[in-house]
Amino acid sequence: MQYSTVTKEPERDEQAEILKALALEMVLKVHRKARHGLRINLQSSLDRDLSFDSLARIEFLLQIERTFMVKLPEETLQKAETLGQILEALQAIRDIDGSMPMNARRDKSIVLPSEGRSEPTGAGTLLEALDWHVRADPNRTQIIYTSESAEERISYGTLKSRAEAVAAGLQQEGLRARQTVAIMMPTSPEYFYAYFGILLAGGIPVPIYPPARLSQIEDHVRRHTGILNNAQCTVLITVPEAMSVARLLEASVPGLRKVTTAETLMSRREELIRVPVQTSDIAFIQYTSGSTGNPKGVVLTHANLLANIRAIGSAVHILPEDVFISWLPLYHDMGLISTWLASLYFCNPFVVMSPLDFLSRPERWLWAIHRYRGSLTAAPNFAYELCLKRIDDERLFGLDLSSVRVMANGAEPVSPETMERFSRRFSPYGFNPQAMSAVYGLAEATVGLLVPAVGRGPLIDSIQRDPFVRYRKALPARPDDPNPLRFPACGRPLPGHEVRIVDETGLEVGERVEGHLEFKGPSATSGYYNNPEETKKLIRDGWLNSGDRAYTAEGEVYITGRVKDIIIRAGRNIYPHELENAVGALAGVRKGCVAVFGSPDPNSGTERLIVLAETNLNKGEEREALKEAIFRKTVEVLGEPPDEVMLAPIHTVLKTSSGKIRRSASRELYESGLIGGRSQGVWRQVIRLSWQAALAKGRRWLTVGREFLYAAYFWTLLTPIALVTWLFTVIFSGATGGGWTINRLASRLFLKLSGIPFQIRGLEHVPVHQPHILVANHASYLDGLILFAALPGPYRFVVKKEIQQNFWAALYLRRLGVEFVERFIVQQSLEDVERMAAEIGRGHSLAFFPEGTFLRMTGLLPFHLGAFVLAMKGNLPVLPVALRGTRALLRDTQWFPRRGPIEVTISKPILPPQDESDVFSGAIRMRDEARTEILRHCGEPDEGSY
Repeated sequence: MQYSTVTKEPERDEQAEILKALALEMVLKVHRKARHGLRINLQSSLDRDLSFDSLARIEFLLQIERTFMVKLPEETLQKAETLGQILEALQAIRDIDGSMPMNARRDKSIVLPSEGRSEPTGAGTLLEALDWHVRADPNRTQIIYTSESAEERISYGTLKSRAEAVAAGLQQEGLRARQTVAIMMPTSPEYFYAYFGILLAGGIPVPIYPPARLSQIEDHVRRHTGILNNAQCTVLITVPEAMSVARLLEASVPGLRKVTTAETLMSRREELIRVPVQTSDIAFIQYTSGSTGNPKGVVLTHANLLANIRAIGSAVHILPEDVFISWLPLYHDMGLISTWLASLYFCNPFVVMSPLDFLSRPERWLWAIHRYRGSLTAAPNFAYELCLKRIDDERLFGLDLSSVRVMANGAEPVSPETMERFSRRFSPYGFNPQAMSAVYGLAEATVGLLVPAVGRGPLIDSIQRDPFVRYRKALPARPDDPNPLRFPACGRPLPGHEVRIVDETGLEVGERVEGHLEFKGPSATSGYYNNPEETKKLIRDGWLNSGDRAYTAEGEVYITGRVKDIIIRAGRNIYPHELENAVGALAGVRKGCVAVFGSPDPNSGTERLIVLAETNLNKGEEREALKEAIFRKTVEVLGEPPDEVMLAPIHTVLKTSSGKIRRSASRELYESGLIGGRSQGVWRQVIRLSWQAALAKGRRWLTVGREFLYAAYFWTLLTPIALVTWLFTVIFSGATGGGWTINRLASRLFLKLSGIPFQIRGLEHVPVHQPHILVANHASYLDGLILFAALPGPYRFVVKKEIQQNFWAALYLRRLGVEFVERFIVQQSLEDVERMAAEIGRGHSLAFFPEGTFLRMTGLLPFHLGAFVLAMKGNLPVLPVALRGTRALLRDTQWFPRRGPIEVTISKPILPPQDESDVFSGAIRMRDEARTEILRHCGEPDEGSY
């Protein structure tokens, strides 16, 4: 082949399309299938987005040279990081006759994952995303607002034009950049215009919930006053029916100078002055409903929102043909972000109805799915229960739910029984049980944090009750266990996000141990608006406290409960202290002796609201009148009645030594059925419960103490053994075999003295007298030690060249015969392959960690190809070795050991495919087979295909 440097330039766009097609072909070749959600464009990184290691990169660039009949400069091999940079290199090279070779013409049968999808990948703000869609197709329908009697379709162009009208009206009212504007509106087309109108005017939206019935809006004034004062709102947009009462807020909130409606703002016909909005600007502030005493408004920027939306799109595999269906209120993050804004970003139709329409007739939700062929929808657990209880079979005749791909259950505790009963009830109507999934999120993470694999279906963990209650250990229950605890798996963190489970000391716990759930990632909030005290409690060392408890098992996260006593009922947060104070002020109730708590109701799938109040009243009519007064007060404060009012004798409501209400202990007392008996009997039970609680707390702290003592023993033991091993290895290991023997004996001694359970399976599969390539998963700092203890050896470990920068480590490793390889310089990587091939020729076996690195989070990472290329070139078997339990023992960034069992599983050797002449293709086949085998035994999820 001849190459030239002076030619006529082909069309850039066509070259770009060819590059993307070649990239897709290489992805399919290297990874066997395109990752869901993969979008190939000129900004796609060869490493990060396409997951090409150095050898795959070389093969890709060679394919480009063959296709375009050019010779790329050597610096392109080394420096090109994106497809765009490769395109620039191609643009600098010209064909001899100026024509594009026939084999460079794009094969139109190749369909890129990004084709057919309208997605503003370069957008940095929601406004840029909306502008992008308006430019691309202004007439495309984005929102379908539906009610029982009407339907209104809103295109991208209409949404923007009417939002601009709202924005112009706000500017005429004097709104300045970065001032807050409250939205107190029910679901309606005007809500969408108001939200984007505030952003276009440079303001910050603050969604607050409207009354369930407009006649009750006065009940909301008191609760909204605290929120509006904290947010420093200058304008409130509401509905015309609420205007007369909403003006009361102007008197209660000093900074609130205007109450208006979206219709009024749109009628001004003023010219909009577009305000520059940055990625770091606040896109809205999310307040939890009912938060009046100490309002906590979660600050969410455009960057937070877009990061969460894109991560959800990747995890859920949002497709161009998907249709979102929702009745969730738009003042809640799940309704606003994960349904509307996600659909807007990915250019999917968004079918929305009023929450009141759903509550009055739940079947409207299901029939909307049927009518619009909805594929993505979400709701709290109570909604599924409502469908089960309130929808008669005659209302379902002809219903077809077969279009549903994902039906998420979240925003409140998820009942395994509810998911199972919903699937059974609606399977005859085409519903696929595998579409149902428990998800987890919180406002502090924007909205979504944990999502299961699409199509996995509900995964329920049954665990032994006693070990969990006593020691926080989530041990699997036997099939015949009569009373297990059951928790649904909520999946894994969204791409780019991390979670961890920590104990009371802030140290990460091992698998199947319950603790506090913490998280971090690009969607995480920077804190609470105008509330530095609560922000300080929220964030520690870059990790955010979720306020929930959880445990992990095989990469899945199971949410077990709330750290605090917030009651979540029908998707709404209820803060007990507000109602406790109101009830405590009633005549006949002992002030400060009221406990409000939620009690799980397996029949309803949600929490029952219980009001427990002490009183000295004895007469029946007085007690009934007091119950009725508490009932009315609850409706007044919360807008809904309690499930049960319990009047109790004095000293029934349990308190701490400082006088704080012990809601959890009071709930245990209620659920034990002891309230209302004779005072003496109650006190016996109270003492017993208090004693049990003290014992449980003592046991937990005893466990923590033992773990600290073990950690001290672990390092006291490991340090001298490591020093002696280093010394003997450096001085006496004249040959690789000698060094291996020294380290094998030291490793086995350490494991025995440390008390770590250690098990090896499959030693008979090791080809002791034949050179081979060993590949193992990499999960911990101690993986090398474990391989020394498990394998007869000797092996030459292959490690990254950067380790040579540490003199003492490099000296030790060289005496062991370790091979150092370059990961970043492509040409050097090729030379390393040839050098290691020579070592194999001398009869040495090599050991690789083909992931190249390890992370704190569980999950098997993609494998690099180097080890398998060597196996193909040398016609050598590959020995897969799976390490299980090492990550929990000592994970990345953590130096606090957690003792647990370690298993090493050695599988049968994988032979090079004799029917494959191409080294690269054969290496891919061997890699895939070895990785599949390791994945079977390592006990961790597949992070390479998420």
